[in-house]
Amino acid sequence: MIARMTTTEFEAPQVEYGTVSPLLIVFGVALLGVLVEALVDRRRRYLVQSVLSLAGLAGAFAATVVVATGLTGRADGAAHGSVVAEGAIAVDGPSVFLWGTLLALSFTSVLLFAERRVDGGVTAFAGQAAALPGTEAERQASTRGLEHTEVYPLMLFAVGGMMLFAASNDLLTMFVALEVLSLPLYLLCGLARRRRLLSQEAALKYFMLGAFSSGFFLYGVALVYGYAGSTNLAAIAQAVSGRIGSQGLLLGGIALLAVGMLFKVGAAPFHAWTPDVYQGAPTAVTAFMAACTKIAAFGALLRLFYVAFGGAQRDWAPMIWIIAVLTMAVGSLFALTQSDIKRMLAYSSIAHAGFLLVGFVGLQQAADGSTISSLQSVLFYLVTYGFMTIGAFGVVTLVRDAGGEANHLSRWAGLGKESPVVAGVFAFFLLGMAGIPLTSGFTGKWAVFTSAAQGGAWPLVVVAVLLSVVAAFFYLRVIVLMYFSDPVGEGPTVAVPSILTTAVIAVAVAATLVLGVLPGPVLDLAGTAGAFVR
Repeated sequence: MIARMTTTEFEAPQVEYGTVSPLLIVFGVALLGVLVEALVDRRRRYLVQSVLSLAGLAGAFAATVVVATGLTGRADGAAHGSVVAEGAIAVDGPSVFLWGTLLALSFTSVLLFAERRVDGGVTAFAGQAAALPGTEAERQASTRGLEHTEVYPLMLFAVGGMMLFAASNDLLTMFVALEVLSLPLYLLCGLARRRRLLSQEAALKYFMLGAFSSGFFLYGVALVYGYAGSTNLAAIAQAVSGRIGSQGLLLGGIALLAVGMLFKVGAAPFHAWTPDVYQGAPTAVTAFMAACTKIAAFGALLRLFYVAFGGAQRDWAPMIWIIAVLTMAVGSLFALTQSDIKRMLAYSSIAHAGFLLVGFVGLQQAADGSTISSLQSVLFYLVTYGFMTIGAFGVVTLVRDAGGEANHLSRWAGLGKESPVVAGVFAFFLLGMAGIPLTSGFTGKWAVFTSAAQGGAWPLVVVAVLLSVVAAFFYLRVIVLMYFSDPVGEGPTVAVPSILTTAVIAVAVAATLVLGVLPGPVLDLAGTAGAFVR
């Protein structure tokens, strides 16, 4: 008997290509970068990859502006945007705002990646990553001036993953985005030209702990799916509001998803990777990772808890309160004991994660009339933090000794006499991180603390203010060291950067100053982002 073949209609998924064009541009340019590595002569790859990456990010930013101007709101005016790609991606005001911020900071990060003058005519990345440290193969690669230009497509894949992570409207899409942004970062962290063993150790630690956090996240997805019967955020929200499933599955899923998210944010007690990875990774990668990963992770964290688990706020709010206090305390207190400038900035980033979690709690506790303003303050804080961080790490790349970057704090003694401009710029960034008035750091903290207090989280704000005072001490300690301490030995040496690093630092200084003195336009822009679309 010959079985009769039956045909079934296949309906192709509908993808709104124009709406997701920023994502497509970034991923498309990343794929072109892979082809460049295969087809372009090695001597020309540096220039081709640098220009291609900058052009791709600029094109994606332009597409983001076009998408932002075309956003439409619902009839009730609650949110602007739409859910596209068969419900996988939410393109709304917060998504577009975060996309623009990520692309702007990634553009400046490419300039740091491309810096050659500071390290003797080559980039800071290893010439041959497969060569064991200290071997003849590594020495030959260094002598020939080889460079790993694969870092550019790797970075672009990470940027695309970050953009998708912040806009994911489905837990499975969110998990895929998490892996897409993480895997390139694991590789980038192990590609330092100098201190290769420390760099490889950092990459391995990041990979191992990141794999564990991804496992927690995926297990949380399974539990939430068992509770709601869907991985779509809107469907999960409906199930949570109706309390239709087992509360044990819901609470377990929330806890496990929070572990995966808070690991990427760098919140305590999931922060252990941060100081080691920040110290061992190439400083350009550290700058990119510190600024952009935190922005993407907070965007996804806000969307997950505000859209999917908003109806269960009373269940998870105490957890966030505890983690916020613990994160601020760990970041502020442990930074006091650090003798390495990159580790100190790593604990500083942990403290900033805690301050952002204060705004996160305020977002959920606020009344309907102030919810958008709370989200507005968190988005604004992310912008200020990103520019200050990239600028500070840009300065770190300039202070050198015979072994490369002089990261030990003792090597920074007397920097104010050796190079008043570099010391002054770094002091300005440190004052911004401390939240001193007339800097963007002060405006960002004021906005986050105010919105949290209005939302009923004033005890958390009191703790945050007290720990901000503690945090200010280790920032001021570095300033005192630079200006009021005598150099150790020959004293610090400041490399003369090219126009690339100079432009990055100048843009960061301008952003830190302008957002501190005239924050209105960016605050208004964050306010017009509206709420998350459901």
